[in-house]
Amino acid sequence: MLKNEIGAIILRITLGALFFIHGVVKFQGGIENIAGWFESLGLPGVTAYGVALLEIIGGILLIIGLATRLVSALFALLMIGATLKVKLAIGLLGNGQMAGYELDLAFLAIAIYLAINGSKLLSVGQMIFQKDSNELKRAA
Repeated sequence: MLKNEIGAIILRITLGALFFIHGVVKFQGGIENIAGWFESLGLPGVTAYGVALLEIIGGILLIIGLATRLVSALFALLMIGATLKVKLAIGLLGNGQMAGYELDLAFLAIAIYLAINGSKLLSVGQMIFQKDSNELKRAA
């Protein structure tokens, strides 16, 4: 059990940090440029803002361990969308000009694992809900 939780916390913090960084870079590099690129893909430009905010806020939530399953499920959907809409045509390893979808698959696998199993070790969510469950057990 402890080994599983140690593995899960490593995955949770790593995935959170990587998504957080990707979201910050979208704003630093000019979110308007990302919005224009989204529009060139046939997506509403405002979607770029939503994706970047999800990456930043979701990344922070994963790092601290709050709403891990929900955020991970959202990240899994994001990776499926990115792979199907952008990366699939480029190929698994890319085309020499753009990276392929190998990293997206790794992020997807981690996100699915966390969405299914969660991660309780050193998580704010566990501290909040464990406290509540202990109080409920005492009351019963």
